[in-house]
Parts: sequence; structure tokens; C-alpha cells
Amino acid sequence: MRIRIIDAFTDRPFAGNPAAVCILDGPEWPDEAWMQHVATEMNLSETAFARPEPGADAEWGLRWFTPAVEVRLCGHATLATAHALRTDGLLKGVVRFATRAGVLTAEAADDGTITLDFPIAPVTPIPAPDGLADALGTSPVAVFDTGALDDIVVEVADGAAVRELRPDMTRLAGMTRRGVAVTAAGSDGFDFISRFFCPAVGIPEDPVTGSAHTALAALWSARLGRDELVGLQASARSGVVRTRITGDRVLLTGHAVTTLEGTLSC
Repeated sequence: MRIRIIDAFTDRPFAGNPAAVCILDGPEWPDEAWMQHVATEMNLSETAFARPEPGADAEWGLRWFTPAVEVRLCGHATLATAHALRTDGLLKGVVRFATRAGVLTAEAADDGTITLDFPIAPVTPIPAPDGLADALGTSPVAVFDTGALDDIVVEVADGAAVRELRPDMTRLAGMTRRGVAVTAAGSDGFDFISRFFCPAVGIPEDPVTGSAHTALAALWSARLGRDELVGLQASARSGVVRTRITGDRVLLTGHAVTTLEGTLSC
């Protein structure tokens, strides 16, 4: 079975967020334990499996696995999967994916970008969980719940505070069902800056997290009074996500680059 590693939300190799992508051709999903073993072997934040699923609502089925669990929603691996389909000549224009989070679409543009259409994650202010400041190593300005996204968003003083974070991952893992997005106002052409930590699902820090931007876009668009924003996720690899809110949806736009192709032998 063919497998690729594709760097998402970047236009250059060895940046952005790498995802492993398997495009399947069978009518049924492989054994779930096997897919989890592949994801664990790849040891990337996500491994995506897509198979043809023609129907009224979607053309492809799509599932995502971290090294530890299957997840409900993933942005960068969706972008990577759309890039793989486009590379194979299977995506021209718009493709619809049937997922655990509902039907998601990806649209390929002539400039090489891919735009994902995801449900918005409205944010609600909440009290900071006990021990959060100690776990992060910095004091939150505000904390927000993201509902079904299963994350919390933590606003801190400035971009320097975001970049300098060295969280206690063990303590952070017990504070959320999925992850913690830490954010501040941006600079140098970026509207906001963020980092994303999700040790609860086996990923200490995710390099660039498309799904988290459904909440970050909701927060910063309301704060800045604009529907279209540019976010920088300032991990060691770094990546850029362009966001646009349209009603109860968020459009996430970025590039992707294939860095490795191979064949699974088992």
C-alpha cells in the first residue's frame, strides 16, 4: 500500500505539519487496529486514511489517527489528503469527505493552495482550570472553552510569551480532552500567533493545527472585527493558516508539499 508524508500549511519542505496519507482503493475500511498500528509506526501527529465513498453527500471517506487514538477532526491531515488526491489527478475543484465530524470539503485553487471548509468552533469564556498557569509556565489573560472541538484556548500577554512557552506536558495532559491552544495578538503581517499542545492524545506539541484555527478564527475575528485573518503557528517547524469566517463555517487555506513516498510492506 502506498503511503506519503506531506507537509501541510507550508509551501516548503520540512516545515508546516507533516501528515502520513494512505489513499485506499477497497470498498471497506481496513481493520481499525491495523490503521492504529500504522499511525503509531509513523509517529506523526496524524496519519490519514481515505477511501472512495461515492454517494449523495461525499466522494471520499476520511479518518485520522494520532499515534495513540483515532480523532474526530483534523485540519492539516485533511489538507494533506486533498494534496495527495490532487497530485494523483483525483481532485479537480472541490472534493467532499465523509468524516466523524460530518461532511468536510476541500477546494484546490490554481495558485496551488487548498481551502478547507470546516465548522466554526465558537469560544466561551471560562475560569482558568486549577494549575493551568503552573502547567504552562505563564499567567493566562483569558481562557475559553471550544465546545465539541474538545480544546481550551488560552490567551496570553503577547507573542513573546507564546514563543517562550515550555509547558509541563504531564500536568497539561489532564486539563483537556484534546488540546490547549495558546494564543496572542500577532505582528509582522500576522493577525494572531499560536501554539498547540495536545499531550492528552499522545502529541506533546502539534506543529500546525488546522482544526484549532476554527476556534482561533472565531476568537480573533470577533476581537479584530474582520472575517479574514492570517495566523502564524509558531512551533519549531512553523506554518501559516489563512482563515475566513462565513456564517457558521471557517475556511482554512494553505499550501502543502510532499516530502516522502513509499510502500507499506505489511
